[in-house]
Amino acid sequence: MSKHSLSQENKSDSKEEIRENSPENGEGKALPNDQVAGSSTPETPEAANPEVESIGFEQKYAELEAKLAEVNDQYLRKAADFENYRKRANREKQEIGEFANQNLILDLLPVLDDFERAIKSAETSKDFTGFYEGVIMIQKRLSSELENKWGLKRFESAGEPFDPNRHEALQVEKVPGIEEPVVKDDFLKGYTLKDRVIRFAKVKVLMPEEEGPPAGKEPEATG
Repeated sequence: MSKHSLSQENKSDSKEEIRENSPENGEGKALPNDQVAGSSTPETPEAANPEVESIGFEQKYAELEAKLAEVNDQYLRKAADFENYRKRANREKQEIGEFANQNLILDLLPVLDDFERAIKSAETSKDFTGFYEGVIMIQKRLSSELENKWGLKRFESAGEPFDPNRHEALQVEKVPGIEEPVVKDDFLKGYTLKDRVIRFAKVKVLMPEEEGPPAGKEPEATG
C-alpha cells in the first residue's frame, strides 16, 4: 500500500472521530452551546434597589421614633402624677400629725375654764377651803373625762405585789415577815391607756430579808 493511501485512511478516521465526539441532537444536528452536556445557566435574581431599601428603613425609623416619643410623654405624665400624689400625701400626713390631738384638746378646754374660775374666786373670796374643794372637783372631772372618753386610767399600787411591768422601784427597804416584794408607797401614780401601761408607777418597795444559811451548815465565824 502506498503512502498516499495510508494518509487518506488516517484523514477519514480522524473525521469520523470528530463527528462522533461532536454534540448532536436526535436528528444529527449539533446542539446549541447552552445545551451542551445538559448544562444550563441559572437565572440571576434582580438586583435590590438601594433607594427602595433606604426609603423603607427611613419609614421604620420614623415609626419607632414616634412610638418612643409617645412612651416618653406617657412616662413624664405618670412621673408628674406620682410627684403630685407624693406631695399631697406628705401634706395630709403632716396635717394629721398636727391635728391628731384636736379632740382631746377640745375636751381639756372646759377643765382650763374651771381652773380659771376657781382662781378668780379664790382671789376675791380668799377662801382657801372653797378653793381646795373646787380644785378637787376639777381633778375628778378631768380624770373622769379622760377615762370615759379616752381610756386613760390611773392605777393604785400601794399594798400591791411589786410588778416590774407596772412599777419602777425608787426606794427599797428590807423587812422581816414578808415572802415577796410589796409596794409600800406611791411617789408618782401610774397610768394605763386602754389597758396598756404608758407610765410606770414610781414606788417604794418592801423586800424580804435574806434567808439564813441552808440547814445543816453553820454560818462562818467573823473576826
